[in-house]
Amino acid sequence: MSYRAANFIWIIIAALFFIPFLGNVHLFDWDEINFAEIAREMVVSGNYGEPQINFQSFTEKPPLFFWLQAASMKIFGINEFAARFPNALLGLLVLPFLYTIGKKVKNQQFGFLFTLVYFGTILPHLYFKSGIIDPWFNFFIFTSIYCLIQASWKKQASGSNILMLIAGGAFLGLAILTKGPVALLVTGLTFFVYWAMQKFRMFISWPQLIVFGCTALFVTGLWVGINYLQNGNKFITEFTIRQWELLTTADAGHGGFFLYHFIVLFFGCFPASVFCIQTFFKKEKEDKNFADFKTWMAVLFWVVLILFTVVKTKIVHYSSLCYFPLAFLAAVSLYNIHHKKWLLKGWMKVLLVVSGLPFLIAPFAFAWFGQNIDQLKPLLAQDPFAVENLQATIHWSGWEFLPGLLLVFVLALFFFWIKKGRTGSAIHILFIGAAVYTQVTLFFLIKRIEGYSQRANIEFFKSHAREDCYMATYNYLSYTLFFYGEAKPHANKKYADKEWLLKGNIDKPVYISSRQEGRAQLEKEITDAVFLYNSNGFYFYKRLPR
Repeated sequence: MSYRAANFIWIIIAALFFIPFLGNVHLFDWDEINFAEIAREMVVSGNYGEPQINFQSFTEKPPLFFWLQAASMKIFGINEFAARFPNALLGLLVLPFLYTIGKKVKNQQFGFLFTLVYFGTILPHLYFKSGIIDPWFNFFIFTSIYCLIQASWKKQASGSNILMLIAGGAFLGLAILTKGPVALLVTGLTFFVYWAMQKFRMFISWPQLIVFGCTALFVTGLWVGINYLQNGNKFITEFTIRQWELLTTADAGHGGFFLYHFIVLFFGCFPASVFCIQTFFKKEKEDKNFADFKTWMAVLFWVVLILFTVVKTKIVHYSSLCYFPLAFLAAVSLYNIHHKKWLLKGWMKVLLVVSGLPFLIAPFAFAWFGQNIDQLKPLLAQDPFAVENLQATIHWSGWEFLPGLLLVFVLALFFFWIKKGRTGSAIHILFIGAAVYTQVTLFFLIKRIEGYSQRANIEFFKSHAREDCYMATYNYLSYTLFFYGEAKPHANKKYADKEWLLKGNIDKPVYISSRQEGRAQLEKEITDAVFLYNSNGFYFYKRLPR
């Protein structure tokens, strides 16, 4: 198959898997709704220069991803599909890009395997169906490092490679504009560790490194400079403080145990994670550039994993940059297994089943508990809010176990073909099967899960979106009221003062949402709040002007 034909097929596959059903379920609180709301407010206000929430400055994130979402909303309207479309579009770029990289550093077969592994690994696949920042952020960093690697190779072969350095610096600058200077930290640490492994012998010249860095600063500085001229140092100062807080303290609701990201990657990156492990313990004579690229990928993997293990805030997607090197290293293992240079050892078979167990069990558990919901309530007795969530009226057909059955079939066929010596077929069925499993699971389960967790709250705010009113939450953080309540700036500048909304002398009705655990305190503190109704753990109130 020609290179162009292979890339075209990967684009078609990405479109078929990543675009359908993007708008089939509400956005999830916090991150998806948070980011979509920033983009919505850009569209509504016409202010694209500064991220805002509730039309107040939001200094936690730079604007690039929100520009992409806002552009999507201008095309598709303000909805869930538009909020998630930028990541689906990225999927159409990433798959042929990975194929190109694999082909370039090894051969066409390895390029196909690298892409297949990334495509068929649970979390990387799932992220292209989401509306969060990290897929673009990770892509920009990974591409920046790839360009730096290419520049180092071309330097050795033909001297200066200014275009690769400029491209790499530009991608790093875009990464900083997507999520902030942590991109510079990750890239810098990766560079330093690799440099140390080379016994501090420079793999590119200092002038070339300066070109790379200056390009990154120039791209970043274009927006930072404009924002500074418009708003002074407010954004830069508050953003820097917030990034430091995330690195050094456990953000509210986002603490976690020390090995959190190890567990996330082991289970979340099924089935690739087990094959990746083998690569760390195997050494073999390889082509110089391929061996060098493998070293870079191992360095990137460990830098990201160790960095975010040390960081106090624990969020699943913090380690998501590991997905690229993890998929590459897993592909190295699978390539060698396929060519009978390495063995698929017994411990790998066991760990493959272990890492897949949560995905095997979950559909069967959801299908059973969905039809026997009262059996779940005693298990959640310590969480009254969760117990009330289960009161939602959700239809369960009884067929929700099918994704689990599919995965059982995929694993059985994988091991059967391995035993028969058909390793190529086994690898294909494992990763294609995992991709199909992810899609089928989303189709059967995600809307039902969302129905328990947040739908009642979303429907409350949606029902009052067109009224001339204020909205607020009590004693919990949510962005639902802004996006689904279609927040708008009000003439009274106190509209963003939560204390005034809940207790002050208001001039419009205020609709208030409280979770189950906060309702008693709300009724004690806000004596003029009129109870409206409760639904699935949420309690809704209304304050009227005096």
